[in-house]
Amino acid sequence: MKVLIFLLIIFVTACISAAVICFLRTLLMPTRKSDYRPEFTERGMEKERAEQYARKLSAMVCYDTTSYPFSDQHPEQLQVERFLGYHKVLEELFPLVHRHLEKVEISGSLLYCWKGRASDQPIVLMGHQDVVPVEGASWGSVPGYKASEGETDQTREDKTPPYIPAETALRPKPDQAEPVQEDGDEKTNVSDNSEQSAPGSDGGWIRPPFSGEIADGRVWGRGSVDTKCSCMAFFQAVEELLREGFVPAQDVYLSSSCTEEWGGPGCQAIIDELGRRGVRPWLVCDEGGGIYTDPMPGIRGNFAMIGVGEKGRANVRFVARGKGGHASTPQKNSPIARLAAFVCDVEKHSPFRSSMEPPTRAMLEALAPSASFPIRLILQNLWLFRRPIELVTPRINGQAAAMLGTTITFTMASGSDAVNVFPQEATLGANMRFVHHQDMKESLEIISRIASRYGLETEVVQGAACTGKVDFKGRAFRYIEETVEKTFPGCVTSPYILTAATDAAFYDAVCDNCIRFAPVIYGPEEKKGIHGVNEALPYDCLPGAVDFFKNLVIGLEGQEELSRMPGT
Repeated sequence: MKVLIFLLIIFVTACISAAVICFLRTLLMPTRKSDYRPEFTERGMEKERAEQYARKLSAMVCYDTTSYPFSDQHPEQLQVERFLGYHKVLEELFPLVHRHLEKVEISGSLLYCWKGRASDQPIVLMGHQDVVPVEGASWGSVPGYKASEGETDQTREDKTPPYIPAETALRPKPDQAEPVQEDGDEKTNVSDNSEQSAPGSDGGWIRPPFSGEIADGRVWGRGSVDTKCSCMAFFQAVEELLREGFVPAQDVYLSSSCTEEWGGPGCQAIIDELGRRGVRPWLVCDEGGGIYTDPMPGIRGNFAMIGVGEKGRANVRFVARGKGGHASTPQKNSPIARLAAFVCDVEKHSPFRSSMEPPTRAMLEALAPSASFPIRLILQNLWLFRRPIELVTPRINGQAAAMLGTTITFTMASGSDAVNVFPQEATLGANMRFVHHQDMKESLEIISRIASRYGLETEVVQGAACTGKVDFKGRAFRYIEETVEKTFPGCVTSPYILTAATDAAFYDAVCDNCIRFAPVIYGPEEKKGIHGVNEALPYDCLPGAVDFFKNLVIGLEGQEELSRMPGT
């Protein structure tokens, strides 16, 4: 008994000591605000630039570049022709890029080469041309046009123009001033017209999804956020540097596929072209990360979240078979009952291991000084709270579950074609996202074993392993951080693992430093608009996006010198 009391005293003392240490440590560690905000109203020049860039982004959004998996309904040739029309818009918007850079078109996807003074450490700036479909607005449609049931791309060809010309998109509205040409580029005044279309008039969009309307300080429409904004920014950055007569220290490639949204062959074709030329990029900068507003509960401000890798993914089909029969004679363990039991088991008792990988820990530690005190107390003392975070938070928060482990989301189900018939076969579809410490092979083995207990067959419809991870202490990541700090003063940077998928994954085969970072600000509304309704981007962040890419290219001079130093 005395021994137990003694052990209890030691335990209580240790707990109190740990709590005191955590409390004092948190009080003594410096706090930090991530207080970057676009300087829009205070600086007239920035306002003019933002308006000019908004007009260019609007012209790009006006051209509907929805892409689909190739099929009889959406033939590849017709889709390629549509993208060739979009390329004409790019030629009009960025004439110097198309005059001075070598351009290669590969079945609608684009690769530009800007020759530098050296070619041993080239970089790739990339973003995709295509967008996801919009319900109620057809591919290649004009604002307000709705597809009839059964229509295909081919049957629409006679009804709609192939694209909305850039000169039309750039034409001011009646209440806007005419554009003023300056140094070969547009300089426009943009009206904040707040008049809205009737809610729900176009599939729930308050403004037509391919109108490119500029109102309420935003550019509205599909692709404004994902990801024509970053494409506009790097094209414009190169356009401005060319006007200044700048020559980069290294070759710069601009890469833009037209099949990213469905994982098509566009980006791989670009990489094959680079391979044919013997090009192995030192750095790739794609979408995926960005400047996120209030990235976690209790953490306020704009933070540069720099993606250093992607989780793996797979679409999985589970099949339960039975004898069939009439519903008037019930059967136990029917296919649907077994699928339901399987789903309940997996959702109640996650079979996957939760663990905080180094990039995730580095992210939490980078964000900690900017958090409110209760959150800071936990994040600045991961030596004590790491394991509780790994065990508890995935059960109560989907975002935490996605950061710390493999996830599975059940998304589709099918059974009998009649309500009074037992199905001979019932199926269940699921989307899995694999974490690096428990990648595709191990995670699929785990879920297959559980499925087999319920008499289910497991079929992997499509899958991809986790990408490689960029060294967040390495030179390439530091270079991105330095460029962020130069462009967005006061913005805290952090590495993180992307839970979604990007074309950058294809570049893993030829590049060790595939960064996912689009230099635009994503607040809660912008995130909701991605693949959703009412996608719109506040255009005050566009000057910063252009400046980021300019600084990234200009700064290659210093990186070239650093690469020759030992230990870098």
